[in-house]
Order: sequence, then C-alpha cells, then structure tokens
Amino acid sequence: MDVRFAGGRAGAAPLTWGQRAIWDTIRATAPDDRYFNFGRVLAVPGRARPLTPERAAGALGALVERHESLRTRLGGAGPYQEAGPHREAGPCPGAGPYQVLEGAGALPLTLAAGDPERLLGELAATAFDYAAEWPLRAGLVVDGGEVTHIVLVFCHLAADGLGAEAALRDLRLLLLRGSVPGPLPPQPLDLARWQESEPGRRTARVAAGHWEREYRRIPPTMFDRPRGEPADPPVWRALLVSRAAELAVRRIAALRAVSTSTVLLAAAAALTGTVTGHDVCAMLPIVANRFRAGTAGAVTTLSQEGLFVLDLRRGSFAELLRAAGPAALSAYRSAYHDPRDRDRLTAEASRERGTPVHPYCCFNDMRFADRAGPVPGEAEVRRAAAETALSWPLRQERLNCRFCLHVTAEPGGLGVSLTADTRFLPRPVMERYLLDLESLLVEAACHEVPEPAG
Repeated sequence: MDVRFAGGRAGAAPLTWGQRAIWDTIRATAPDDRYFNFGRVLAVPGRARPLTPERAAGALGALVERHESLRTRLGGAGPYQEAGPHREAGPCPGAGPYQVLEGAGALPLTLAAGDPERLLGELAATAFDYAAEWPLRAGLVVDGGEVTHIVLVFCHLAADGLGAEAALRDLRLLLLRGSVPGPLPPQPLDLARWQESEPGRRTARVAAGHWEREYRRIPPTMFDRPRGEPADPPVWRALLVSRAAELAVRRIAALRAVSTSTVLLAAAAALTGTVTGHDVCAMLPIVANRFRAGTAGAVTTLSQEGLFVLDLRRGSFAELLRAAGPAALSAYRSAYHDPRDRDRLTAEASRERGTPVHPYCCFNDMRFADRAGPVPGEAEVRRAAAETALSWPLRQERLNCRFCLHVTAEPGGLGVSLTADTRFLPRPVMERYLLDLESLLVEAACHEVPEPAG
C-alpha cells in the first residue's frame, strides 16, 4: 500500500540550525549512519478499533500533510537562494545542502503480521537515502484484517525525540477524532527563514559568544590519546540498567533542589575528569531547544549540542553540584546556535592553540520526565544495587564522537549507555566507568545528601 498525501505548499529553504547540526553528524558517521534512525510503535487505541489498513493509511496521510518535515528531503546541489528580480528561488550550484519541501506524493507502507518490534527493527535497519527517500518509514501490523499497531521510523533530519513524540500524539488524535485541534506548529521552512533574519542572527551571536569564551579554557579534547589496541569493530556500546542509580539520582535531586539531569551531568563530568586526568571537563549535552513559542508541538529536529564546562577542582560532589547548575543553564542557552558559527569558532580556536579543539564527549538525557514518587531512603538505594545489569547491545565501525553517554528510562531502572571508540576508551574502562558512575551516585546519595529536617 501507499500513503498518499497532498499537503499544500512546496518550496525550498536553507537547512535549519537543527537540520544542519544533525546532517554534519550523519556525514561524519557514514556509512554507519543508520545509527541515527529511530522509531516509535503506536498500539492502536481501543476506541479507534476496528481499524482497517485503508483508514490507517488515511490517518498517516493527514499526519504527513500536517507536518511538513515528513515530506521534506535533502537537496545537495547547493544552498538555497531567495527569489530575485531575475531569478527563481532555488539552489545555488556548487555549495552546501538545503531542504526541499514537496506538496504531494506517496509514502510506501509496509504491512506485516506478528511482533511490531520486529517490524520496527526491519524498517530501521538501513540508512535513509536523504535526497531520494521520504524521511519517514511506516508500517502496519495487521491481525485478521485489523490494524493493531502502527510503526514509524524517522530520519533524524525530519524529527528528534520530542518531535517524534509530537507526531505520535497527533497520529493518535487523527485515529480517535479525525483531526488535530489548534494551530499548526512552526514548520522547518519558517524556522529556517527566521534563523536567517536579523532577529535570528542576534540570537546566534549571543550563543556564539559562549562557545568563543569557553573554547579558551577547556582542554582541546577530553579524550586526547589512544589507549592500546582497539576492539573489533572499534565502536562499542555498554548499557547499565540500574535501579540503584535511579533512586540515588532522585534522592540527590529532591534534597539538593536540582533536576535529576543536572545531577547526572555533574556526576558524568566528575568521572570523565577522573578517567582522562583533566581538571576541567567539557561536555556536549544534547538540548531540546523547545523553549520558543509554539515549538513544543513541532515535528522537526530542534535538538543541538550545548557546551557544558565544569571546573572539577572542588572538595566534594555537593560543591561540584552547586557549580553544575549555572554551568548547565549556560550550556542549554548555547545550544540554540548556528553550526556555521560553531565551525568558524572551532577553526579559529584550533589555529590559535595549535591543535584541534573539540571535546568529543557527549551527554544525552533522553528521558521525557522524571519518575514520580517519595524521596528514597538510604537503605532502599543500597538494596537496589543488587539488581544492576550490564550488557553490550551495539558495535559498529564508525562514530562521529569518542564518548557518548545516553540516559534512558528503562523498566528495570535508569538506563545509562556508553558508546565509545575503544581506541580511546577500551571496553574494560567503559564497563568500569559505568559501574563507578553508579557507585558515585549511590555514595553521594547516602553520605553527601542530608536527611530532611524533622
């Protein structure tokens, strides 16, 4: 089957800052760029059933019509140029990529039976053809002629994690009500044109100032020397699932009045300094950038890296945590930036310092909300350590970074995965890092966080 759509306007524009940032990362990771594919499974709501494949295809078509990013592909011949007195709008030959929005088309739809997670894996298994393929793959799990699950796989140029959640929410409404109430959220073409305007350039200059200042004091890179023979293949991922870490982070955050993400960022920075021997840690947290009006419901890629810098020469984790709050806020503000400014500043700093400057050290808290509940006690935190599990779910040839720490909410507790280049962080060191991170959080929760008064 095909999902047919006729969404209205068509056009071209420069890449948004978010699109440009993820495109640079995709190019640096190819041919292993399937790494950036991600998906969602929607169990068809009971009130929308029975759902035929034809009705499901109609709802998907309405979703693609509503969100222009899902029918936007990459143009590679050159950057977009605005229309002038003697020319039409379009690409300038010979320079960089741009976005191309199509007004109508047909999206292939895969029908399958059985496990929706298996279909998700099949749809996500290969990299997207960014210029020729739609940035959304869709499938239906059918049982006896009725659709039970809808499976979506996103190209990262079209959506980030929160954008995918917005798409899933709108698809659910389309199935239940036939429409999505409220105004349309900002679209990639509109975001790109604002970012190229004078107000957008002012915002970019403020963010660039932070990168320029911090580049003068950070180590050129956090992982600066090979540590022996790499594994085969060189890039591996270790995953720690720890209820003890989850409880410890919740306890520290509640009793220190900070976010759990800040607790994790501070702990990760402290341990990275220990492993690398640097007194100042530079990390690149992935920031949602959905603080502007209307962007909460936008299906596009807005997430970008900020620059988090923390001086580790402090007496205790509590003191480190106090400094981490303001440092994190500055990092989040710096994330809404023009990657072209960052490239220029990186090149300038590298020339001035006589060595390439890049942290190669990422942090991505992929949780959408903290788990609710009372403040855990010390005994509860320590007991949970017996449930910790560590596995190795991924290995591949290439990665655009040397150290990527991801935080997820798992059924068994907090998920902390470390994807690293084993030339710079061997597998035994990766495993030790994750276990030491859990220990640091547990000890901080039980010794450095006072019990509430009364």
